[in-house]
Amino acid sequence: MDLEYIYAVMSLIAGIVFFYTLIAKRIENSGISGPIVYVCLGLLLGEYGFGVIGGSAQANEIRLFADLTLALILFSDAANSNLAVLKQKAMYPIRMLLLGLPGAIVLGTLAAVVLLDVLSFVEAAILATMLAATDAALGKAVISNPKVPAPVSEGLNVESGLNDGLCVPVLLLLIAVATSSSDAELTTSHALMVFVEELGIGAIVGLSLAFIGAKLLQWSASKDWLSEVWAQLTVGAIALCSFGLAQTLHGSGYIAAFTGGLLFGHLASRHKHQLVLTTESIAELLAMLTWILFGAAVIGQVIGLFSANMIIYALVSLTVVRILPIYLSFLGTSVSAGHRWFMGWFGPRGLASIVFTIIVLDADLPGGKFIALTVTCTVILSLVLHGITAKPLAERIGK
Repeated sequence: MDLEYIYAVMSLIAGIVFFYTLIAKRIENSGISGPIVYVCLGLLLGEYGFGVIGGSAQANEIRLFADLTLALILFSDAANSNLAVLKQKAMYPIRMLLLGLPGAIVLGTLAAVVLLDVLSFVEAAILATMLAATDAALGKAVISNPKVPAPVSEGLNVESGLNDGLCVPVLLLLIAVATSSSDAELTTSHALMVFVEELGIGAIVGLSLAFIGAKLLQWSASKDWLSEVWAQLTVGAIALCSFGLAQTLHGSGYIAAFTGGLLFGHLASRHKHQLVLTTESIAELLAMLTWILFGAAVIGQVIGLFSANMIIYALVSLTVVRILPIYLSFLGTSVSAGHRWFMGWFGPRGLASIVFTIIVLDADLPGGKFIALTVTCTVILSLVLHGITAKPLAERIGK
């Protein structure tokens, strides 16, 4: 690739970032979310716009950006969690994860079997699992809104932080079923091993590195060895180290990042806002670059390939498949109907589903490309629908 072209693109992207910083607060207070703006910029810069960014981005490049973004967002969001509220209202995320998440996978599978007859039953379950994970980045507008009741925002924060990690072992098992030549290859012990590796290793790595990192920070501060500049990078370094090590050890990097963030926020509670702020800024920048790349290299290529059934399934997945299990998961509790509907609706699909799509494409399933298109269609609709409803619904529930 021509070096001058790289410099030109770098200059353009840097300019976009600068000008966006000037209007970021205005956009956040409007009815248009940041990711919508980023994707539109990607479309304008892509092959079907000004052609500045080509459509030749590799899947692994998008996955790397998405993974780095999720690692930083999950860690920083967890570190900023209100543990006092979480202790009192732990029922919220527990019910959503243990009842709502399996319910969404089951209902999503049945909906795919009915609406998408080109997929096998296992492929329908794979699609449902990919879309059961909600996106922490897209949900930030709601989770960080002070008008949203604390139990609701903390419940959504923990759910979005953990459900993608919980979906990974389910997805891997379903892919193994779809690609295995014999059912005998998949035993109960193998299934349990996958869950233990993904969840157990992820949690151990995240908690261990967060504990060690927080204690070393305290020790360094007591020695007056901390540099004001370099101290801003500590949280991001712990987050990425946790994510990368967990993935290397065949654990869930998402679980590692979120559980590590929870512990780090507790141990560094006095200074966590100051320490986490820079990591949040880096995460926002990576999120912008990821969505621009997604708009330029993916959406422009596939938007004309969506069938009517794909669009219908995407809408069903974002509404009935998500809302009904979440609503029912709070039966027998004092949680109001309004809060149930709100939590059911705000389950945006985004970066995690994109990462899962790349995993499925790498598995070379017969229906892999169809699944990828359906997931992409759902993510696009989620960007728009959840983006334009975040502010007005958050204001409404806060009254």
